[in-house]
Amino acid sequence: MGETRYRGRKAVTVENERLQVTVLVEGGHIAEIRDKATGVNPLWTPPWPSIEPSSYRLSEHPEYGNDAESKLLAGIMGHNLCLDLFGAPSEEEAWAGMTVHGEASVVPYEISSGTSALIARATLPVARLRFERVVRLEGRSVRFTETVENLSSADHPAAWTQHVTLGPPFVERGATVFRAPVARSYSLDPEGEIGWPMSADGGRDLRVYPSEAPTGGFHTHLMAPGPEAYFVAYSPRARMAFGYVWKRDDFPWLGVWEENHLRLQPPWNGETTTWGMEFGASPLPESRRKMISRNGLFGAQGYRWIPARASVQVEYVAFLQPAESIPECPKEIQIDVSA
Repeated sequence: MGETRYRGRKAVTVENERLQVTVLVEGGHIAEIRDKATGVNPLWTPPWPSIEPSSYRLSEHPEYGNDAESKLLAGIMGHNLCLDLFGAPSEEEAWAGMTVHGEASVVPYEISSGTSALIARATLPVARLRFERVVRLEGRSVRFTETVENLSSADHPAAWTQHVTLGPPFVERGATVFRAPVARSYSLDPEGEIGWPMSADGGRDLRVYPSEAPTGGFHTHLMAPGPEAYFVAYSPRARMAFGYVWKRDDFPWLGVWEENHLRLQPPWNGETTTWGMEFGASPLPESRRKMISRNGLFGAQGYRWIPARASVQVEYVAFLQPAESIPECPKEIQIDVSA
């Protein structure tokens, strides 16, 4: 369909007979994966006005806060990419202009589209990485192929996380549920290993969104052994199941972030409901220094090496389908785990 506007932002949309996918030109965020029959888009749209990252100025936009996250929050939407940082920059990096979760969520992308597919490309000048994402619609699935190229002559340790955030009306207190097959779990508040799940629903791998506000927090999960990993979320009201499937060796971690009207500072203002499903190469959102010094968790690696003058490629799939209850991972979705 080519370039269009989405909630006031420059965007490119691609669709087939079942789904419509919209990608923002600045930041490359996947703003919607929408079921065309029902209009259901599980991805999060912030309750505050969205602007282009290139137009953000700290002195002119106090409504987005006053720290290294503000530029990201001014333009965030749906599924954003964390590369080559997952979490906050160091004091020195923040002073030099680095944003939370790195450059990939704020730089401009060159996007070309065709029938049921699009290609988004960007260069990260500070990290000296080149990024490409190919998006292909396949029935009720969306297949993503990502390539990160190291433009430097030095090997590069990188965080690489798919920050998928779900929001209302798909996310509903006390009703929306998700499942993910995990091996071990770790919390930031209080910090330490935890049991899974953290709800009394009786399911080994289920969690229901909290029924009361305010609540919030982050916990990370090492995915269960096997070639594939996944999460699936289910909305009883929409009667739709939404999730992602990926190769476990590429992204061994699933971070779960809940913001249920807890944060009172701008731009959250105690009005935000999100459910983040952040699958990636790093277990915790933290500075580059902490990521390297931690080196991993539970014996699993905590970042991804991009070799000098070389490329690394991954593939994952999103799906959105009608359902009467929360399903297992759809068996018809195939990921090449041999590569």
